[in-house]
Amino acid sequence: MSAPNRKLGSEIGVSRSPLWDLLVCPRDKQDLRLENAHLICGQGHRYAVIEDIPILLVSEAEQTHIEGTRALAVAESGDVSSLPKFNVGVNEIDPFVRNAIGATNGGLYQHLVGTLTEYPIPRLRLPAGENRLFLEVGCNWGRWCIAGARLGYQTVGIDPSLKSIRAAKRVAKQLGIEASYVVADGRYLPFRDRTFDQVFSYSVLQHLSKENTRATLAEIRRALRLEGGALVQLPNVFGVRCLYHQIRRGFREARDFEVRYWRPAELLSAFADGIGPSELSVDGYFSLNVQPSDLHLLPARYRALVRASEGLRRMSAKIPLLAKVADSLYVTARRTD
Repeated sequence: MSAPNRKLGSEIGVSRSPLWDLLVCPRDKQDLRLENAHLICGQGHRYAVIEDIPILLVSEAEQTHIEGTRALAVAESGDVSSLPKFNVGVNEIDPFVRNAIGATNGGLYQHLVGTLTEYPIPRLRLPAGENRLFLEVGCNWGRWCIAGARLGYQTVGIDPSLKSIRAAKRVAKQLGIEASYVVADGRYLPFRDRTFDQVFSYSVLQHLSKENTRATLAEIRRALRLEGGALVQLPNVFGVRCLYHQIRRGFREARDFEVRYWRPAELLSAFADGIGPSELSVDGYFSLNVQPSDLHLLPARYRALVRASEGLRRMSAKIPLLAKVADSLYVTARRTD
């Protein structure tokens, strides 16, 4: 593979970002050149750059989210007039985050829609970054990228939603965080082989079919450096809350963006085959997004739930049987070859 185009970033105003040296065509993994607000590979595949954001989606692939289809429509037309314009004050909450917090962070946050007063930035259960490269798959407005940057990682986030990526850029700038973002699909990562030290994904792959999840895992492996690690959250089919929701939908197959539930053994097998040696740990109980760092934002009934979840999570380290009924699991995988 030829050397990366070191001039790309400076040509479109993002020379401080590590992103531009990492990008390749998501279809054939060839280098990209910038020409008339498009990134073009040697095979002629073209990708629009909108507001300095590369739209690196594969148009012929079935999109996993409606926002991917919408992003492609903007990229095709080049018409940005439909994109809302926001001027966010220093102490304001970005309107996208304020209005989407219930959808992006889960049911425990519904009461904050329209009234959010601070960004809920979670604690990332990883060691200090020491300037290593971190990729979040499905970053939405970038809360985990911000957590990674604060932990010392160089963070890059992808999401198929142009609206989300625009918000992520605004929030990072507002908070003084160095992070890079691109509109892309986890099944077709637009990054060079063996680029990242750490890949992370939370509450995202659960919305994909298991076939698409496995395709994403293969791409994560390709993008990981040797001995690089992946930390991915997914729901446990045997979790108490998860069983409740499966009963409500009659144990039928998931459709569209509905949650897919995984058996623990199935998770270990998929990640071992897709990335490398893998192990499970408990993320939480009673919800798929229990963040102790957000206790002060939650009403009393939810604070009790979060505390109970955290207590059970800690107990699970000593009583492995508890992990079998956890709702939210982390899979840790490592690329070894």
